[in-house]
Amino acid sequence: MKSMKDIRAVEPGTGAGAVRRAAAGSPGGSPSVAFRDLAPGVVGMALVGSSVTVSRTLVDVPLFAVQAVRYAAAALLLLALARVARVPLLRPRGREWLWLAGVAATGLVLFNVAVVRGVAHAEPAVIAVAVASVPILLGLIGPFLEGRRPSRQVLLAAPVVVAGAVLVEGTGRTDAAGVAWAALALGCEAGFTLLAVPVLRRHGPWGVSVHAVWMGAVMLAGLALCFEHPARLLELGPGPWAAAAYLAVLVTAVAFVLWYRTVAAVGSGRAGLLTGIAPLAAAGTGVLTGGGVPGPAVWLGLVVVIAGLAAGLRPPRRPAAAPLPPRRAASP
Repeated sequence: MKSMKDIRAVEPGTGAGAVRRAAAGSPGGSPSVAFRDLAPGVVGMALVGSSVTVSRTLVDVPLFAVQAVRYAAAALLLLALARVARVPLLRPRGREWLWLAGVAATGLVLFNVAVVRGVAHAEPAVIAVAVASVPILLGLIGPFLEGRRPSRQVLLAAPVVVAGAVLVEGTGRTDAAGVAWAALALGCEAGFTLLAVPVLRRHGPWGVSVHAVWMGAVMLAGLALCFEHPARLLELGPGPWAAAAYLAVLVTAVAFVLWYRTVAAVGSGRAGLLTGIAPLAAAGTGVLTGGGVPGPAVWLGLVVVIAGLAAGLRPPRRPAAAPLPPRRAASP
């Protein structure tokens, strides 16, 4: 967790401006990357990866109702933290409502539906592999939304990160419906970041997180009323509620702000490479919770992901300065 002094420093718009200034001063529009800008995204993706093990306790609960409670609690927590940190939260205007609603609909609502419905037609590894492919989409599309050209360095590194994630997750059987749900999950995962790019400049990481989360809570509450029996929430034991609390506090309130802070600081293309950390964190959490030591493929995947991150996030090489022409002797 960051200190309150660090939190106050995340004002709306500061990250995007840093990206534009860095891009303007580096060859090919590729911003140099500092570890302090990447660290929030690394922690955020590690928290997201840890949610895989935690979410297993929510398989048999009302999906929409529990997720609605999760995001409502996260929204209240984010509002409280923003007030303590004195971070101004701006009201959306005009098309910003559509961008933020898109973030909520894709990244918070449809993504959960795609995962739950997808595992009914495909093994979980199929969905995980599809989601792990998101660095390629972010590397291709994200820079255009930010007004920059895609970085060749990132585009070359993204398939390496994806390959490492596939080794970690493995593969599995599926049918046509499973492929469709996996593709939807991939699109929703990308939409969670890409649809936030146009509004990050004005609202900053805090504003985007708050608005997306409360909108997602409203959408999920509506779905719960239409398709589920919310009264079943009263039958849940302490285990599911503890899991929901973990998801609300760490995987939503904390991870969202950290993730969007890195996206604003380094751009969606480079930030997308960090999604390769999520499957590594999921594997590590499985070990800590008694899932056994990973096999050789997982260890190889770990090495490949690290290699891809190192290749994609290293500072771009600057061209060597041309030698100065020899000074001509002064005429008498």
